[in-house]
Amino acid sequence: MEYIFELPFKVRDYECDLQGVVNNSVYQNYLEHTRHEFLEHAGLNFAGLHASGIDPVVIRIEIDYKYPLKSGDEFVCKIRTQREGRLRFVFYQDIFRLPDNKLIINGKVIAACINSRNGRPVAPPELVEVFDRYAGS
Repeated sequence: MEYIFELPFKVRDYECDLQGVVNNSVYQNYLEHTRHEFLEHAGLNFAGLHASGIDPVVIRIEIDYKYPLKSGDEFVCKIRTQREGRLRFVFYQDIFRLPDNKLIINGKVIAACINSRNGRPVAPPELVEVFDRYAGS
């Protein structure tokens, strides 16, 4: 599978811990921001989904930390997507340091959508269309 979207970043000083490396929890911020930007790129707006009564929520995250990033490092977060059944949307997200493309993390984020009016799981057609459009890319 090929990546369908990527977003460049640069590590900021305050994202690092006392050891001088990016704190493990910060990587989830990078991944989340990239997912939101991907949805925007694909024509969906996270806030717009919420306003329409659909709340995408993360239900599981797996991250394999391979190598640390340090302050000032430039990197790129890349995405590929897949559907798991009817109600689960999977984002495979990898981070690579630039310019050497060293693998920093492998991530798998599983999301589902909840109808905020009744609390039931839902597969919004607009999100299904995005995942179907990029399937096999």
